[in-house]
Amino acid sequence: MEFLLIPVLAVLAGLGISGIKVTSSSRSMLVERLGKYDRELRPGLSLVIPGMERVVSHESLKERVLDIPPQQCITRDNVSIVVDAVVYWQLLEHARAYYGVDNLQAAMVNLVLTQIRAEMGKLDLDQTFTTRQEVNETLLNELDQATDPWGVKVTRVELRDIQPSQGVQQAMEQQMTAEREKRAAILRSEGEREAQVNAAKGRAEALVLDAKAKQEAVLLDADAQAKQQLLLAKARAESATELAAVIEAHPAAAESLRLLLARDWMAMGQEMAAARGGSVLMVDPQSPASLLAALKGLQEKGGS
Repeated sequence: MEFLLIPVLAVLAGLGISGIKVTSSSRSMLVERLGKYDRELRPGLSLVIPGMERVVSHESLKERVLDIPPQQCITRDNVSIVVDAVVYWQLLEHARAYYGVDNLQAAMVNLVLTQIRAEMGKLDLDQTFTTRQEVNETLLNELDQATDPWGVKVTRVELRDIQPSQGVQQAMEQQMTAEREKRAAILRSEGEREAQVNAAKGRAEALVLDAKAKQEAVLLDADAQAKQQLLLAKARAESATELAAVIEAHPAAAESLRLLLARDWMAMGQEMAAARGGSVLMVDPQSPASLLAALKGLQEKGGS
């Protein structure tokens, strides 16, 4: 009897030990009882009835990365491109994921590929490069809604690479080269035009400054001549006044004055005739009386 009891106890001990389950942090276990889902084991120590209950799934609850393989797509303008992506997701409800879909990761990969093809078909080739962030957000919303029945939360979707075909790449490179050459030609032409405009402005300003300088020179010369004539007129008037006073005060000096005037008469007459606004003195050099009268008349003109 003792020999039979020891194996039985050993079997019971083994079953008891096998019924003890330790669940690690951020992990989950699903337990079925007699083939039917019973409960979920959370982190910590749990007991499972051997023979009646068994663990059917053991999954991590941490955020995971799903690598999407390259997929050929056709854009709206009929350009063939190859797109690959990466999806970050987290298991929120273990039971729904296990019983809702047979192969969760394969289902998610096919779902992501389908959504990528659909989104790329809505865009032109240029838009696939410029609206990548918008495409990522659209894919995230659509995948999160599609995987919600499986108890999965899609946290982020990133298009990792968009690769056009070789022919398209060559055409794009030629287009970019032509665009750069076009911009360079435009910049050169604008630079030449600005240089010509600046040169023309410089010549025009130089001509204006030269004309202003000449105008100012003419005005200054005219002003100087006018002042000179005014001073000469005042000097003649003062001289005539003094001479008339001397003749009037000393009648005997008239003969001497007549001789002096006879010597310089011709020179004085030429200067008075050439002067602007000058006066012509019509006198008889032999008659001091007529000279005196003429000088008085000249004095009156100079004073006026």
